[in-house]
Amino acid sequence: MSIRQLPSAGFSITVRVSLPADAGAIGRLTTAVGEAGGIVTALDVVSSDHKNVVVDITCDTSDSGHAEQIAQILGELPGVSVRKVSDRTFLLHLGGKVEVTSKVSLRNRDELSRAYTPGVARVCMAIAENPEDARRLTIKRNTVAVVTDGSAVLGLGNIGPAAALPVMEGKAALFKRFGGVDAWPVCLDTQDTDEIVNIVAAIAPVYGGINLEDIAAPRCFEIEERLRERLDIPVFHDDQHGTAIVVLAALTNALRVVDKRIEDVRVVVSGAGAAGTAIMKLLLKQGVGDIIACDRAGALHRGMEFNGRESWKWLAENTNRDDFSGSLKGALVGSDVFIGVSAPNLLEGADIAKMAPDPIVFALANPDPEINPMEAAEHAAIVATGRSDQPNQINNVLAFPGVFRGMLDAQATEWTDAAALAAAQAIADVVGADKVNPSVIVPSVFDPHVSPAVADAVKKALLAGREQTPSR
Repeated sequence: MSIRQLPSAGFSITVRVSLPADAGAIGRLTTAVGEAGGIVTALDVVSSDHKNVVVDITCDTSDSGHAEQIAQILGELPGVSVRKVSDRTFLLHLGGKVEVTSKVSLRNRDELSRAYTPGVARVCMAIAENPEDARRLTIKRNTVAVVTDGSAVLGLGNIGPAAALPVMEGKAALFKRFGGVDAWPVCLDTQDTDEIVNIVAAIAPVYGGINLEDIAAPRCFEIEERLRERLDIPVFHDDQHGTAIVVLAALTNALRVVDKRIEDVRVVVSGAGAAGTAIMKLLLKQGVGDIIACDRAGALHRGMEFNGRESWKWLAENTNRDDFSGSLKGALVGSDVFIGVSAPNLLEGADIAKMAPDPIVFALANPDPEINPMEAAEHAAIVATGRSDQPNQINNVLAFPGVFRGMLDAQATEWTDAAALAAAQAIADVVGADKVNPSVIVPSVFDPHVSPAVADAVKKALLAGREQTPSR
């Protein structure tokens, strides 16, 4: 059973209507919206005379169909005429969401001569003589490329680079808002692995880090691995590592609530794609007791056919201690934790009831999770989802702005497991062991302490690793 979509700002509309100027007219508008299931968030008078009044009524709706229904209902009220319906999400995207602005003034010839020719030539030669100076003297010190091929965008699938651009713009805006990082969308019109690797390597001199985004598995694994070998800047696939960091942070606090140790629990993960694989690898680094990885074929075990899926083979060889070979529901019996990064509506409350005492359920498929959170909560001690309208939202924005802030500040050349573990612990500690409870296992994405804490932890981990490892 899917969750009934609640009204949200993602489907907010403004309806401009003309109506009679009587005392109860506006009240009839707001009542009609409420009875239709919308939530009025603003009402502004545009103009009026002694007979009529024109108002903009803004409301949150559940989806596009619901928005159309509310506009139609308003238009059917006696004396009401709908003049215009504006989708506020589309209005926000007009012209894009990011821009480039100059950090220096160019008010006169003197400033122009230093910012551009002839003065800039001296800076160019300094970098030519010492390439490392690019980190100090150019945007490289604070700039990240957000790279996608549009093959796995949100839950929308392979929609291509142009359709992926609004997501990459949004990612760039989040980088700036939460980490002070200048990020730029790079949407590639190819899904050929060799081409992607070569293009990203060719543009890398501009950037201090590469954020891979919405690239389908298993191709994303090879792209990331090859770029890491080839580049001297960190390469971070957020769908993998950002998700894994926030999941580990949430699990750290969830285990605090139920008083269990990570080395004692058995975790079942539904979905052995990019996110699921990264989650499991990070949990193993943290010393989890056992993991059973499940995908469409059921539990991954050592006796199965992998059909070229090397990532599945690795998981089968490094998880599932007892070599369980059954279904997802069978794997859940007696397990302590369920983490879903797969598909909606796979489980029922009865499945959660068969888990170990005080089970933890992270149902992260979006927008419809693996199990209805309300149904899961009848049996689970803690429930988390990827949705903003449910408690304990597992949101990557808790991780990636601080992660890249820390990498850039450390002038990092690579991303490490130690940095990932440090980032997860930092997120968990923002809530604090003394404040966690079943409804609060991760901080708010707007908590101002999150990004600085993550950045500091990542920077320290990377610098410590650099001291222990000879430079390449």
